[in-house]
Amino acid sequence: MELLRKWLGHPEDIYNLLRFKMGGYRAVMPRMDTDSLGCGLRTCYRYLNQTSRSFAAVIQALDGELRHAVCIFYLVLRALDTVEDDMSIPLDVKVPMLHEFHSHLYQPDWKYTESKEKDRQVLEDFPTISMEFRNLSKVYQDVISDICHKMGVGMAEFLEKKVDSQHEWDKYCHYVAGLVGIGLSRLFSASELEDSIVGQDTDLANSMGLFLQKTNIIRDYLEDQLEGREFWPREVWSRYAKKLSDLARPENIDAAVQCLNELITNALHHVPDVLTYLSRLKNQSVFNFCAIPQVMAIATLAACYNNQQVFRGVVKIRKGQAVTLMMDATNIQAVKAIMYQYVEEIYQKIPSTDPSSNKTQQVISSIRTASLPGGPMASRHHYSPIYLSCAMLLAALSWQYLSTLSKATEEYVQAGDN
Repeated sequence: MELLRKWLGHPEDIYNLLRFKMGGYRAVMPRMDTDSLGCGLRTCYRYLNQTSRSFAAVIQALDGELRHAVCIFYLVLRALDTVEDDMSIPLDVKVPMLHEFHSHLYQPDWKYTESKEKDRQVLEDFPTISMEFRNLSKVYQDVISDICHKMGVGMAEFLEKKVDSQHEWDKYCHYVAGLVGIGLSRLFSASELEDSIVGQDTDLANSMGLFLQKTNIIRDYLEDQLEGREFWPREVWSRYAKKLSDLARPENIDAAVQCLNELITNALHHVPDVLTYLSRLKNQSVFNFCAIPQVMAIATLAACYNNQQVFRGVVKIRKGQAVTLMMDATNIQAVKAIMYQYVEEIYQKIPSTDPSSNKTQQVISSIRTASLPGGPMASRHHYSPIYLSCAMLLAALSWQYLSTLSKATEEYVQAGDN
């Protein structure tokens, strides 16, 4: 009955979950024909679906040859990330592996069979991935190899180094996510589906990655603590606690939430860049690919802001909310409206006593300006009282059915899991 009460409070979620389940998702993620692919590419897409819960569907919805380039790009970086994550690899072996990993793209027989990580198949069958990499046009190969090299060097730098300053936080996020945004942007331009400026403006592309990575780091505080990982910058958390782990102690909850709010304020500074970047995109499949994770991120930050639950468990947006965002975020005006909605939600929660309150208000003001460039805000869906009544009745009749949504749909709308 708790599930029913949640749905009754958000009847639009019921409508969109049903619409999504009954085929609406095909407008955002059209089905890809794999029968026409060669054996190697089919294997790569199988690995993509096995290793990515959040991006597999939108990657496969990309147009033309860009789809294959992004699929291979993802798998190459997943293999690199698997090396970084594998704690069973000694540092004196891991550091050279990370530095040299890009060179293995041109070595047909190279593979690594000693990993203990869950995604080890991308290392054990790296010859299949590298073969399909070499089948890509040279313009795509050059981008993927360059980003792989830069990311490997950056990962090696932070293996034994903690994130101290906010500058180092930006640098770490650049290596693990900003470079992904830069690489993807260069692939978009190389495909000629987007203008050259998209690939050339590395500052905006970097912001796209930093916004997503910072959101994940903020949300995953407790999970990272339990796994022995620390990504919050010492420069910030040391103002609120002696140790980062102290923020999870009940007696420190007020200081913990103030620290959380300061980091969310930091992340929000990337939103104007995100909107500028998205406004330049012309291809619908590329726009959907880029916009969906960004609106999921702003919704996640709104859920986390001033929320003690970040230090007690998992904060996630509702599945119906995620589906609504996926189906709405298909044009720049709709995305601006979504961003506006969630920063207003944050604004309403700013405590007057919060040390970062003035900075939070200032960055929200800049986002409002970016969302309203000279005209009225594009409105999102509004539901009439009659519709809401019908939707609530539908919720009462169908909540049992909706609780058993297919595993594939449920996994995809677990927004931000990757």
